[in-house]
Amino acid sequence: MKKYILPVITVLSLVSCNKIEEKIDQTVQKTTETVQQKAQQAVEETVKKTVSESINSFTNSQDVKFSEVFPNAGAGIVSEEKGKKFKFPNGTEGYIFKYKADIAALLPLLEGQPTRDESKSDKTSRKIDGQSLIDKISFISKFLPENTFDTGFLEDIKNDKSIEYYKLKRFPNSSTIIYNPKNQTIIQYVEVNK
Repeated sequence: MKKYILPVITVLSLVSCNKIEEKIDQTVQKTTETVQQKAQQAVEETVKKTVSESINSFTNSQDVKFSEVFPNAGAGIVSEEKGKKFKFPNGTEGYIFKYKADIAALLPLLEGQPTRDESKSDKTSRKIDGQSLIDKISFISKFLPENTFDTGFLEDIKNDKSIEYYKLKRFPNSSTIIYNPKNQTIIQYVEVNK
């Protein structure tokens, strides 16, 4: 019987040691994963906070009416308008508008806006391919904090092939227009060149 007790105790000790070692490995692995997740969350929160603070310090936005930027805009062409004016630290000003309008009435109105330099201005708007515009918006939106920029319309313009894109430069304003013919919604970005 003594012959069997020593080998059995040895085997049980080895099995016990293996289970303890396995448990330690699991605990270490879980702890490592938890620490990595918390570190990653902390980094993401810090980056979002920093980007958000940077954007808030870079842009100074305020509400603006379409008629303030385009004073010769005929009453009744634009409805349900929302507009923002912003200024970047480098001094560049811009406007973003979202409104409803008939594109056939809007484009001649924009083309007829006064200009400071006819040689730097387009006489008529031109239809453009919107893919590069979509790519730029997609790229920029990845770096913005949540709720800074409504990207819902981005999915619409990516998937809807009926969306039309126009470009018009009437110095000092340069407009990029995204038009949805289904509901006559227009998103217009106006960059002010100096």
